[in-house]
Amino acid sequence: MISPEKIWSSDQLPTLPAVAVKLLDLSKNPDTDISEVIETIKTDPAITAKILKASNSSLFGLRSNCKGIERAVPLLGTMVVTSLALSFSLSESAINEGPLKVRFDSYWKQSIIQSAAAELLASRLGNELKHDSFLVGLLQDIGHLAMLRSIPEDLVPVLEQAETHERECAEVESEVLGVNHCEVGVKMMERWELPEPFKTAIEHHHDSCEQLKALTTHPNFNLIISIATSSAIGDYFCSTNSGLALNRLKELTLEFFNMPNEELNEFLEQVQSRFEEAAQVFSVNLDDIGSPHEIMATANEQLLKLTMKAQVDSNQASARQAVVEEQKIKLESENKQLQSKAIHDPLTKVYNRSYFNEAFEKELYHCARFARPIGIIFSDIDRFKQLNDTYGHQFGDLVLQRIAKVASESTRRSDVFCRYGGEEFVILANNPSENGIRELSERLRTLIENEVIEFEGKRVPATASLGAVVGIPPRDITGYAERLIAESDQAMYESKEKGRNQVQVRSIISKDDQELQQLVKRSRFSRWLVTKKIFDIPTISKALLKCPQEEKRAKIGKLAIAEKLLTDLQVTKILDLQKESGKRFGDAAIQLNLLTQQQVSYLLALQIEPPIALGKTLITLELLESAHTTELIKQFLLEMKPSLNPAEGQHCGVS
Repeated sequence: MISPEKIWSSDQLPTLPAVAVKLLDLSKNPDTDISEVIETIKTDPAITAKILKASNSSLFGLRSNCKGIERAVPLLGTMVVTSLALSFSLSESAINEGPLKVRFDSYWKQSIIQSAAAELLASRLGNELKHDSFLVGLLQDIGHLAMLRSIPEDLVPVLEQAETHERECAEVESEVLGVNHCEVGVKMMERWELPEPFKTAIEHHHDSCEQLKALTTHPNFNLIISIATSSAIGDYFCSTNSGLALNRLKELTLEFFNMPNEELNEFLEQVQSRFEEAAQVFSVNLDDIGSPHEIMATANEQLLKLTMKAQVDSNQASARQAVVEEQKIKLESENKQLQSKAIHDPLTKVYNRSYFNEAFEKELYHCARFARPIGIIFSDIDRFKQLNDTYGHQFGDLVLQRIAKVASESTRRSDVFCRYGGEEFVILANNPSENGIRELSERLRTLIENEVIEFEGKRVPATASLGAVVGIPPRDITGYAERLIAESDQAMYESKEKGRNQVQVRSIISKDDQELQQLVKRSRFSRWLVTKKIFDIPTISKALLKCPQEEKRAKIGKLAIAEKLLTDLQVTKILDLQKESGKRFGDAAIQLNLLTQQQVSYLLALQIEPPIALGKTLITLELLESAHTTELIKQFLLEMKPSLNPAEGQHCGVS
């Protein structure tokens, strides 16, 4: 990498003579009088002579010879003579007799070819860009000249690397130097205060076809594609990587100039004829530039080699990829085994306490955010020490394994069953009610009691005492996890104190939260479908299990705005109170008299169980048709949305 300042601080950068600078200024003003242009040119006798000679060359094909600059300028036009003056100035900057003469000569030859090509390409799009394109075509690689003059020792190895590895020069420049000749060229345009379209065209002249297609709406698009395509033509005639240039050239001419490949050779011959005329004006020897047919043969041969190399590289890459994939699969398998060991109890194969802690914390935050119930069940095998002492530790291990198996197989997929430690197991129950967690606990207790475990042909009774708790976490969950575990642990010990082999359940849900939960339950789409006898409970329960859980639920404030129960301003007011008080959104809205409890429960029901999501699941399961589902959702929303009395309408700002 180099510092760009190394380029800009160099005293070797190309400069423009005073006459060229003045002509550029005059060309920017549409009201410039032709006499001013003539007088400006005449201040530099050398440029005057060269422009006069150019006007009489085959490059412009004027009908009669011009004997004086006064006649030549009106015939050629201000833009053409400005281009010529600037071109002659750049020609002098590109003269070098030192060790880099070949590089400077190559730069200038390519510039002449690119300017001629740009002019012809612009003519295919309309003559209004013809003279601009000639000048920009000449200037497009000015950054290359600036870098050759200011940092030759850094640039030449990069150019050699690009040629050796058959890669785009600008790409390698960016990788190695941190700056490429396109960027330097744009900076030179800014220094010389050239028009914005010139800078834009130079900035994009090495863009890919896809990148150029993205610029179709740009006001200077025709100039951009003319210069980009002329760049490919310059590389085709002058670069050692003519195969790469041919590929790019075919793509650009077909896409932007509607030029089939069979017409390309004919067009390249026109370009060659034109740049040979330009070469005479600028005294450039192009004898070493081959004909389009010769270059085409070389380019196609190079493309064939590149294709074969790419095939070999692809085969080698496939072989390497196969090895990598094999190693990846092996590593993934090993990682899965390690991960499984990290989160599973080695004796019972169920999840361990570490996994429970992680899942419990995640569920706690989720339930706090959406005001959903969370429940845990602790179970302890009765008189386990006695079993160990009587029948041995091996039998004790068997009891743990059998109870873990029967319990894990009977819990829901959404629940998490873990070995907490010793003879204690814990279940993290998903979205439980007090009755639901009681039924789950009782079912487990019964299954454990009925499990047949034998020692030397004799059945040994094994039972467990269970304690469960259900709660709804507040927004601030500090200390809430410890409270849940303590409550369920105490409930479990209460079961033991009352005779073992039984269940004790505690609820720490407040009365207000219990009422709200009941309202939410009644407001859910699934409950409405059962009430309307569209489905029975078992069918809708199966559909709910298949219904994808929303990773990112809609916020209740946004739902309230969508349902026209609140305005943006009211939501902001509620959020401010929520931030101050730590209350839930619904509680804050009720406190501010902006929502009723019924409206909050309706919004929570939409948040927890979006009707559209359940509707899509019912369609996927072929339980409903699409049109029928849409009608049912409309009917549900119409019936369940809480009506507003005048007082409530005033509070909510709803008409």
